Amino acid sequence: MKVADIFRSIQGEGKNQGYPCTFLRLAGCNLRCLWCDTRGAQEGGTDLQESEIIAEVEKLGGRRLCITGGEPLLQGTQLLPLIQTLHKQDYAMEIETNGTLDFRSYQSYASVCMDVKCPSSGEMSNLSLLRYIRNEDTVKFVVRDHEDLIFAAEVIDHSPIGGEIFFSPVFGASPLMVAEFLIDHDLPARMQVQLHKIIGVP
Repeated sequence: MKVADIFRSIQGEGKNQGYPCTFLRLAGCNLRCLWCDTRGAQEGGTDLQESEIIAEVEKLGGRRLCITGGEPLLQGTQLLPLIQTLHKQDYAMEIETNGTLDFRSYQSYASVCMDVKCPSSGEMSNLSLLRYIRNEDTVKFVVRDHEDLIFAAEVIDHSPIGGEIFFSPVFGASPLMVAEFLIDHDLPARMQVQLHKIIGVP
């Protein structure tokens, strides 16, 4: 698999925010979001075998694993057997995906966080995938401006979303803008800021 990085940190976003977590960041992405904060993972990476990845994850310790990118599902044929093996070893796993590729085959082994792309990203997710979000999965809207907020509200209004919903301002955008919008519209969503960036860990 093409691996950008394997590291240990604090989960900065989503339902597991604040927990210590090991991150497997896979390289390669099919999108080019304008405000992407992991551009180094868009391509390249180091070729690692499944056994090498598992050995590094085990060495770092902990039982929580976040698989992110890039877009990890681009390497799905290799990713699926990897998470099946880690599932048997009792790892609690979450896969972060940009919502362009079908994630259903992974849901027996990991929860899914679908990052729905808003207009400011310059990209689009496949909104039809939202129907497959379960209670244990999550949906995230990274928002930069009022147009993004309106878009996210309309998606929520017209989509069956089974899991928890998060609004996260693009780093440097106004958290107050997001908070006021959620208050004014009483949306079924929770606001988050990127905790890892605030405290200064990877």
